[in-house]
Amino acid sequence: MTVKENLEYLLKELEKAANYIQAGNIVEYDMETKTPAMGVEKQGQIQSLLSNKAYEITHEEKFVECIRELNEHIDELEDREAKALITYLMKDIRRNENISPKMNLEFSRIENKAFADWIVAKKEAKFTKFAPSLNKIKDMEFKKISLNNYALSKPYDNLLDIYEPGMSTDKLDELFGECKERLIPLLAKIKASNKFIRTDFASRHVSNHRQDQFSKFLLEVLGFDFDRGTYALSEHPFTELLGRDDVRITTHFYDDNLFSSMYSIIHECGHALFDMSASDKDWKYFIHDYKSMGQHESVSRFYENIIGRSEGFISLIYEKMKEIFPDVLSDVSKLEIYDYVNQVNPSLIRTEADEFTYTFHIIIRYEIEKEIMEGKLKVEDIPNAWANKYKSYLGVIPRNDTVGALQDVHWTSGFGYFPTYALGNFYNSMYYNKMNTQIDVADAIRTGHMEIINDWMHENVWKNAAVLDANDWIKEITGREVTSKDFLDYLENKYGLIYGL
Repeated sequence: MTVKENLEYLLKELEKAANYIQAGNIVEYDMETKTPAMGVEKQGQIQSLLSNKAYEITHEEKFVECIRELNEHIDELEDREAKALITYLMKDIRRNENISPKMNLEFSRIENKAFADWIVAKKEAKFTKFAPSLNKIKDMEFKKISLNNYALSKPYDNLLDIYEPGMSTDKLDELFGECKERLIPLLAKIKASNKFIRTDFASRHVSNHRQDQFSKFLLEVLGFDFDRGTYALSEHPFTELLGRDDVRITTHFYDDNLFSSMYSIIHECGHALFDMSASDKDWKYFIHDYKSMGQHESVSRFYENIIGRSEGFISLIYEKMKEIFPDVLSDVSKLEIYDYVNQVNPSLIRTEADEFTYTFHIIIRYEIEKEIMEGKLKVEDIPNAWANKYKSYLGVIPRNDTVGALQDVHWTSGFGYFPTYALGNFYNSMYYNKMNTQIDVADAIRTGHMEIINDWMHENVWKNAAVLDANDWIKEITGREVTSKDFLDYLENKYGLIYGL
């Protein structure tokens, strides 16, 4: 076949696979939002079958041969999106060429069983009920690496390559080492500060109805398109890209913490805005979902922290907050809210962590994952390692496994994801500094002109994200390699002012 014919065939088959993937994602979304506990495992089996059908389509001999032929003639493809697609698919083939559909289905079942076990273990606060499944997840990771003819020499680098292509443990060790060097002494100074931050109002009772009203208001302020997106409740907030015009996010309501759902909805809205920005060509060539997780987390955490925790944003939403939560905030000032949402308070729960100490939560998970993959830590010993690291870095110890090693859902699908949260902070601090040289960010936030920021994000951050790997992407935006310096400077400046250091 000609290059044109091969490309037409490829896109037709990808459309078939995409339909199964979308159906599977709908089942998964339902599984995490509405399915009763006893029905989760069966739903997971259905999701596995659907995702495996997509896997079968994209691993048929003719399909694989088509990609190989297109890769040999990649320079003849006109659209850069088409070239990016072939590059991505070729990499997928090399990574998965020895994994049969039968084996892939078994891997999927391991993950879904792990998810079901995690729900039970977390509810009962017993890591021992999750450990057998997590051992199977670990074994699965090693099995995949052993089947990869192009595997990297360091086991954990292979996991990073899935979520953040081009990133390595050597680079992460360097970046996280810089974080520890500057943040540990700064945390000690903050702890020693006599700054008083009022907190009593934060635990006042709030109804789900009021939080729902507030969540919709926040989404409107940030520019969320309700004609193309929606939100629901789940145990663990997430964003699911189901289709071209179907982006779904979730949050979780606590009746004694309105700020939890506030910042989870802002975080997930960032993911949704990024997904909604995908171009027609990104969708035509099926690369809309090939952005790295570091790229994605940079956007979600940009909206959550740099915008959502700024003085300007609190000022913008203050009157509406008092209107929706009169019993909670009638006697609370803007400054008291700003100080509260930016207080540094070493704690156990990553998703509830303040902006400053959040990085330590990621470093802890990264170090544990790397030790497991290097054979230095057994799965059964994770709770002890977890407690020791939390005591060492943050001075807190989990009272049980639910608020310890069972708090995150991510390990039910493998290792390597967590570092992308920290990388996201490094990326967004870099492009935030660039943004400030071109637009008045503070004024746009304070006056509610989020379209100014969203337009800049679209042109500079979102538009080319799917066709560039993260290294080239951040260099195109800022002209520099990824660094932790901008993020660390940002934290030092912001929290130095808050705590009078």
